[in-house]
Amino acid sequence: MGNWSVAWLGHAGFRIETGGQVILIDPWLRGNPSFDEARFDEAITGATAILLTHGHHDHIANAAEVAVKTGAKLYAIYELSAWVAGQAASPIEAVGLNKGGTVALGDTVRATLVNAVHSSSVEVDGKPVYLGAEGGWMIESGQGDTAETLYHMGDTDVFADMGLLQELHWPKIGIVPIGGHFTMDPARAAFACKKFFSFETILPCHYATFSLLAQSADGFTEAMAPTRVVASAVMETVSL
Repeated sequence: MGNWSVAWLGHAGFRIETGGQVILIDPWLRGNPSFDEARFDEAITGATAILLTHGHHDHIANAAEVAVKTGAKLYAIYELSAWVAGQAASPIEAVGLNKGGTVALGDTVRATLVNAVHSSSVEVDGKPVYLGAEGGWMIESGQGDTAETLYHMGDTDVFADMGLLQELHWPKIGIVPIGGHFTMDPARAAFACKKFFSFETILPCHYATFSLLAQSADGFTEAMAPTRVVASAVMETVSL
């Protein structure tokens, strides 16, 4: 590998640099107990694309603000893209698509919206408002035989079609939720990774944010041995 520079932004958020692109996935930065808001500008500087997995507050709360500040295009399932665009203080470029859709991010990076098993809504006046189906992202960087794929699962439980996603995309890097309660716990996440994927490196996420969630990645790391698990600190940049 070597095509990727990845920084965890806490919870499910990531900053990914590859192929000349700076991609932010689910950048929840204000109000995130895991993130130091003093580093907000550092986290978003140079962003060229924002990818959202689903509509829950802890994934989209700052998406419109980040899009306005950076000018980055925002990509999400159709209903969610329209919602976020409507929340922006000034016009943003929001691109709606659906599962199976692929968008080009520059000349050598492509992102495909794929399935997840979760829910997707935002609370308005105390009631949930549907924001389109939940998903994950397959990000392919490079061309031909040198291309590599990173898979951000989004918030999800294990599902059998993960096997098809492996056959279609062959991701080498996995970003995997392990916290439990709202997503897979460490044991279920390890089962999914071993059963369906051939990851070379895994970055766990969606843990240690709230008391309901797993507080460390230790159990997942042990369950995944000998596969490389990188449980980095928030805002620590890892080269993959």
